[in-house]
Amino acid sequence: MRDAVTTLIKNYDVAGKYFDRNAIDSLKSYFETGTARVQAAAAINSNAAAIVKQAGSKLFEELPELIRPGGNAYTTRRYAACLRDMDYYLRYATYALVAANMNVLDERVLQGLRETYNSLGVPISPTVRGIQIMKDIARAQAVAAGVANAAFVDEPFDYITRELSEIDI
Repeated sequence: MRDAVTTLIKNYDVAGKYFDRNAIDSLKSYFETGTARVQAAAAINSNAAAIVKQAGSKLFEELPELIRPGGNAYTTRRYAACLRDMDYYLRYATYALVAANMNVLDERVLQGLRETYNSLGVPISPTVRGIQIMKDIARAQAVAAGVANAAFVDEPFDYITRELSEIDI
């Protein structure tokens, strides 16, 4: 798993270049936002179970057909699997949040997800909606924890949903 610093170093190393002003500014921004990113991740982590539970409740309230007979989250086993996956997305979103880099999402979450979901018949649009609900709740948790500008919390969630949406063709 790479973070913003190792990715920047790799890119400049491959190009055989010294850091320029853009690289220095990028590093400065990464370190200046580090405390806020860690603070947001801590707030999310300490409330992860509640975030998943609340997001699941809201998702099933919006899309009740998912938990009705024939729905993809019908039966206790499938319902639990849905919440497990939401927890999985939330956990990896916090990793990406701290790293300020989305590579972990590609490597550990998104790679092979299309094949898995297709083979299991998991619909993408409710998954995307659940992730967006978690994003809103996670951002609110970060704000409640004192993170002044928590807009950066959206990035990993938006990345996941954008990538999932693109592969659902």
